[in-house]
Amino acid sequence: MPVSPADFAAALRQHPAGVALMTVRDDTDDVGTTVTSVMSVSADPPLVAVGLAADGYPAEVLEAVGSCALTVLAAGQAILASRFSSAGRPGARHLLESVPWSRTAGSDAIVLDGGVVALDCRLDRLVPAGDHVLALLAVVGVPVLREDAAPLLRLRGRYVDAPG
Repeated sequence: MPVSPADFAAALRQHPAGVALMTVRDDTDDVGTTVTSVMSVSADPPLVAVGLAADGYPAEVLEAVGSCALTVLAAGQAILASRFSSAGRPGARHLLESVPWSRTAGSDAIVLDGGVVALDCRLDRLVPAGDHVLALLAVVGVPVLREDAAPLLRLRGRYVDAPG
């Protein structure tokens, strides 16, 4: 008997996942979305993968622009994760009022100065994966690296600060 989508989701809620903000700068605005499906793919060349809803606007704009940035959120940044995961959200700059940020050299996308790490990325390719796409991203820069910062995690449907 196949696993139901509900059982699958319930099972994976038990697995803690790091929380990241993906941003893309297009011609008119900055688009951002919360992602919990970032994984390292290759060190040489440096590649990461991000899962995005296949029919969502972030995947569409990433494909059109061809570059993005990822900021791994730090403990205490749960409110930002919530802002960027809500439906019908405004542009990224509006959601980041009073939050220190800068732009990356390669993609010109927003990264948060207070994140754990930020990656400047170029889209290598999109791979269909069920109701999602895997965006394979070539890492072209690491503009933020705070090795002493604790990450924000998502566990059992909630954002939690990692110990340490």
